[in-house]
Amino acid sequence: MLWNAFIVVLTVAFMEVFSIVAHKYVMHGFGWGWHRSHHEPRHGWFEKNDLFAIVFAGVAIALIYAGSIGHHPLEWIGAGMTAYGLLYFVAHDGLVHRRWPFQYVPRRGYLKRLYQAHRMHHAVAGKDGAVSFGFLYAPPVDTLKRRLHALHAGPLKKAQAPHPDGATAAPDAAPFEPSGN
Repeated sequence: MLWNAFIVVLTVAFMEVFSIVAHKYVMHGFGWGWHRSHHEPRHGWFEKNDLFAIVFAGVAIALIYAGSIGHHPLEWIGAGMTAYGLLYFVAHDGLVHRRWPFQYVPRRGYLKRLYQAHRMHHAVAGKDGAVSFGFLYAPPVDTLKRRLHALHAGPLKKAQAPHPDGATAAPDAAPFEPSGN
């Protein structure tokens, strides 16, 4: 029992590392065709980027099924993937992008750092020049500001400005300025 819980927790941690790599090199690489929709104004409930969630859910379901027919501990790996998906849904889709009625804007601590880091990820239009590719881990905000400043040689130009929409720009969130403030 304790071993199974350890596998679930380890899988959640692994999924964050996997997600950082996949977000940076797949979603902002050859998978941009799906992910682009996440960086543009969203119309309606769904965006093409949601296809990634369907793919990962399919893998988790397959692992849970394989484990349930005797290929242990795959069911616990699938459970860890599912737990990660739930955390992603709450933190990313709920807290940051408000894709469901989640009106909390964090004012301090871990959630504020996560919120600010992902907003900085969306501070540039397009797939290049973004920072902070994690979903549950965020580097320190000052580090991200310096990285954005270095990547863009100063304040963002108008052509690099993010799309102001409900999915990426919360109405009560100040626009990001990478000027070292």
